[in-house]
Amino acid sequence: MLQLRKSNERGHANHGWLDSYHTFSFADYFDRNHMHFSDLRVINEDFIQPTMGFGTHPHKDMEILTYVLQGAIAHKDSMGNVKTFTAGEFQIMSAGTGIYHSEFNPSESELLHLLQIWIMPNEQGIKPRYDQKQFADKEGATLILSPDAEGESFKVYQDMKLWRHQYKAHQKVELGLNSRRNYWLQVVKGNLTVNDIALATSDALGISAEELATIETSDEVEFLLFDLR
Repeated sequence: MLQLRKSNERGHANHGWLDSYHTFSFADYFDRNHMHFSDLRVINEDFIQPTMGFGTHPHKDMEILTYVLQGAIAHKDSMGNVKTFTAGEFQIMSAGTGIYHSEFNPSESELLHLLQIWIMPNEQGIKPRYDQKQFADKEGATLILSPDAEGESFKVYQDMKLWRHQYKAHQKVELGLNSRRNYWLQVVKGNLTVNDIALATSDALGISAEELATIETSDEVEFLLFDLR
C-alpha cells in the first residue's frame, strides 16, 4: 500500500519570521487523516529568517532530530550545550525527563532551511541527551538513526531506523522491504519515481505491506527513508 503526501497538500503556517510546512498535524494545523505515521510524529520543513528563531521552550519524552539544509543554527539547552551546526549536519536530542532549548538563525543575511523531525520513543523518562554530526555524502544509503547506534549512526529510543539515500541522475535502484514494517520516504531534493509514483522535492510516500521499492531518478536526488514498526 502506497500513501502519497504531496508537498502542496501539507499544513502551512507563515509567521513572517518562520515559514513552516507540516507533514502531520502540528500546532494549529489539525488533520485527522495525517496525525502521525507509526512512531513518526512530526516532519516540519522550516524556513527561518536571519537573526530569528525559536526562543527557549520545553520538551519531554520525544526524540527530536534536526537536519539543516541551508544556513546554520545556534543552539542552547538546559543540559549546558551551546553549539552551532550548519548545512549538512544532523542534531539529535532525547527530551526524556525534560529539557529546555532555543534554536536561532545566527546569520544577518542568510535564510535557515531545515527539517525538524519528532519520533515517539519506546522508553519514557530517560536521561536527556544531545549530539550532532555531519555524515559524509556518498552514493547510496547512509544510516542516520538506529536503536543500537549501529556503525556511525545516532542512537534512537525506538524500534526504527533512518537512512539517508543519495543518488545521481538516471539511476535505477531496487530496495528490499519487510512487508511487516512501515516505511516513510521523504524527498529532500530532486525528482524520482517510487514504484511508478512520481515524487518531487518535499513530497513524501508512506509505504506499507510492500516487499520492494523500485527507485528511478530523473536528476540528482536525496531522500530520507524511515523504517518503522
